[in-house]
Amino acid sequence: MKVSLNWLKDYINLDDVSVEKITDKLTIAGLEVDDVVDGSKIYENFVIGYVKEKDKHPNADKLSLCLVTDGTDDYKVVCGAPNVEAGQKVVFAKVGAVIPKGEFKITKAKIRGEESVGMICAEDELGLSDDHSGIMVLDDSYNVGDNFADAMKLNDVIIDVDLTPNRADAMSHIGVARDLAAIMNKQFKYPEIKPDEAETTSAQLASVEIENSVNCPRYVGKVVTGITVKESPEWLKNKLIAIGLRPINNVVDVTNFVMHEIGQPLHAFDLDKLADKKIIVKDAGSDTKFVTLDSKERTLNPADLMICDGKKQVAIAGVMGGENSEVTNDSKNILIESAYFNPSAVRKTAKLLGLSTDASYRFERGVDYNKTKWAAKRAAQLIAELAEGTAAKGEIDAYPAPIENNKVMLRFPRVDKILGYKIEKALMLDILKRLEFEIVNETESDLELLVPSTRPDVLREVDVIEEIARIHGYDNIPVVEKITVSLDEKIDQSKFTNDVRELLISLGFNEIITNSLLNTETAQKFSNPIKVLNPSSVEMAFTRPSLLPGMLNTISKNIKVKETDLQLFEIGHVFSKNSESEIKSFDDFSETEHLLIAITGNAEDKQWYRDNRKSDIYDLEGFANSIFKKLFSNNVVVKSVKQNNDPIFEYSLVKKVKKSIVASGGKIKSDFLNGFEIKQDVFIFDFNLSLMNEYISGRNKFTELLKYPKVIRDFAFVLDKNIEVDSVEKSIVKGSSKLLKNIKLFDIFEGESLGEGKKSLAFQLEYFDYTRTLKEEEVDKDFWSAIETVKKTFNAQLRG
Repeated sequence: MKVSLNWLKDYINLDDVSVEKITDKLTIAGLEVDDVVDGSKIYENFVIGYVKEKDKHPNADKLSLCLVTDGTDDYKVVCGAPNVEAGQKVVFAKVGAVIPKGEFKITKAKIRGEESVGMICAEDELGLSDDHSGIMVLDDSYNVGDNFADAMKLNDVIIDVDLTPNRADAMSHIGVARDLAAIMNKQFKYPEIKPDEAETTSAQLASVEIENSVNCPRYVGKVVTGITVKESPEWLKNKLIAIGLRPINNVVDVTNFVMHEIGQPLHAFDLDKLADKKIIVKDAGSDTKFVTLDSKERTLNPADLMICDGKKQVAIAGVMGGENSEVTNDSKNILIESAYFNPSAVRKTAKLLGLSTDASYRFERGVDYNKTKWAAKRAAQLIAELAEGTAAKGEIDAYPAPIENNKVMLRFPRVDKILGYKIEKALMLDILKRLEFEIVNETESDLELLVPSTRPDVLREVDVIEEIARIHGYDNIPVVEKITVSLDEKIDQSKFTNDVRELLISLGFNEIITNSLLNTETAQKFSNPIKVLNPSSVEMAFTRPSLLPGMLNTISKNIKVKETDLQLFEIGHVFSKNSESEIKSFDDFSETEHLLIAITGNAEDKQWYRDNRKSDIYDLEGFANSIFKKLFSNNVVVKSVKQNNDPIFEYSLVKKVKKSIVASGGKIKSDFLNGFEIKQDVFIFDFNLSLMNEYISGRNKFTELLKYPKVIRDFAFVLDKNIEVDSVEKSIVKGSSKLLKNIKLFDIFEGESLGEGKKSLAFQLEYFDYTRTLKEEEVDKDFWSAIETVKKTFNAQLRG
């Protein structure tokens, strides 16, 4: 944003402050200065000249030979402009001047055999406009020999400030002046408004109705009658030209001036072109074609906010006015619009239309809703003065639900803790008052503050602390002479996942990264998905409750391009509700980090010495066991438990550490895969890394080799076919002592010899003690106790 130093001086006294100090203070305070352009240096060696004589060039039909004086010396100048005449006051570039357009330096030269010392300039060559029809001719009020920049008030310093999106308050000269006044502790003043209004009120001449108060919380209208649209005075044109704007006429120029002065975009409607003299703020609806001021037809979205009169649309709210209500040279009565529009609504409309304007740039970031009436008054006063009109009494202020300023509690000890150094309480209070914060309540330890409406970005205590530090000056942070460095062992938070990643890559897996947001259809296949409050599209309406959808989408895309043999993994966060109730705090949902591995297609390709082999559940469990072996110490026991009746898996198993399920996986049902257009078997294992991390004890510990012999016993039972292996294993453990260390299922048999609905399960039991050799009698006792427990529990028969 371009800021004029001369313009800033209308609100703050900067006569005793250098340009370098101003730019340094602004940059340190967060308003970074990108560039500084000094107009007096741009127009160095440019003066007001006088054409004493004009003769025809002896060697060229379209050139003239002029004698130009700067009040002291006379110069011969060859000029090609068709409008040059003797007796004119002109802009004369002397030898050494650099022409702004093209940036070429003036030197003595011979043009068609005649010496030329200098140049008579046109407006476009001076960078003042695009006009190159002839030289710039000045009126008699200018003094010959005066410096051009001084005479035309172009001796200004233009500061180009790079604003961050949150600093909407600084998108105006008053906003920058307010910050400078606070930084330098100088007096700051708003322009004085002296209304000279008619007896007739604005409400008698026009009306305003808001149908969509969500996207237009406030709309102020003010009427000015009996105006004469004409060229703006020099002071107004110079201010606009200085910041890169093109003057148009006195009405439009005033609206642009006030916007850059206070930051409030304005629009002037020709009141006589408004049907029923009425403004209605509503959505576009079915009327989706509209011609804007640039004579282009725009296609609107039905939800776009529009400014309408009694019969038609007249402007796109917050973006651009319409051609059908613009102010022309014939306009006599105008309605000034000064409104506050919802930033997100303006942003959506501008983005959809591909139309960014000075107004939309400000509305998108949030203007001051308490300055809408002030801006309307300011514009009405200036238009009445410059266009010889009369401002109607009062304003039409449609404000159905007044917006309350944000309140923030500030704790003094918290300021010291966040900043790391102490700022005196009196100084803090002074800084806040300079920034227009209002103190609602003050105690010994804290303040209750009313945040000014200029600062929509100040929402929390830490934001206020940042403002205090910014104005106090980051260069005032005390130097720390001694820093204490802890030599404690540092904890690498990413080591755990990096170890997992390296292991899987070494096992031949490829890592994928998928979107953490899902569409409604996919999310609802899982329990308790969390809906995004303001999704950017329907495809990203829910946070993912599982990594599975992203994995299956990736597998499906690979299969479609004939990549059918896959080993993939993803590490990411998943989100789930803790209950069915509405989310009101962070306690109502959980976020955990998971690892998902997937295998599909061939585990082994066909070779001359073997056939190809498909991936199966045993490959999957092997990979899972490798992960647990790598991550857990030898002292952590990981149990595998078979699972049934799962909505996603045809068959599956879970891994437990102590009593917690830390991982689960299996073969995905074909019906579930059909939803992702997958026609081959897929096996997946899902690890809860957040939970697993809690059981990791750190370094692996050495486990001494067993010094005493193991005793192995086998038995087989005939029992009902529907009895699960896991249930039998639990029964064996229940009927045994601590001498039993391991149970292994080594055979399953089903046949007619066993009887209908029967099966045989054969187990190997491993007994030992770390401190002694076991006796045969105690092992037998334990062994038969386990047998009796299984027989009683399942009505099982011991096979011979």
